[in-house]
Amino acid sequence: MKLAVTLGAVALALFATAAIAEDYVGGAIKTMEIGGKQVLVGANDMTLYTFDKDAAGVTNCYDKCAENWPPAIADAGAKAEGDFTLVDRTDGSKMWAYKGKPLYFWVKDEKPGDTTGDMVGEVWHTAYEE
Repeated sequence: MKLAVTLGAVALALFATAAIAEDYVGGAIKTMEIGGKQVLVGANDMTLYTFDKDAAGVTNCYDKCAENWPPAIADAGAKAEGDFTLVDRTDGSKMWAYKGKPLYFWVKDEKPGDTTGDMVGEVWHTAYEE
């Protein structure tokens, strides 16, 4: 009986975790609970960010900016899905956007769950699922 209760509790915990985290666009983008909020992360579980200087569906982060804020590049055959769209980059690649806002990583985040890019220059923001 004790074993059955333990296994039941483990199964419930696994189910609850699966219900919280979501995978989108084939797992290229996921959610992770950070600080009580659902944060968008890449397949590598690293936090994604948005940039105030971008326009809807247009990235303005190139060169040195893109070195510090690598774009969330989409695979060649990627397709838009729901709130996730594709943005063309000048080099011919495509990057992911959420509700029209291009998504980026921050080079100074060291591990999953880091959000050290939030409010850098008061123009970078953690991407939350809305």
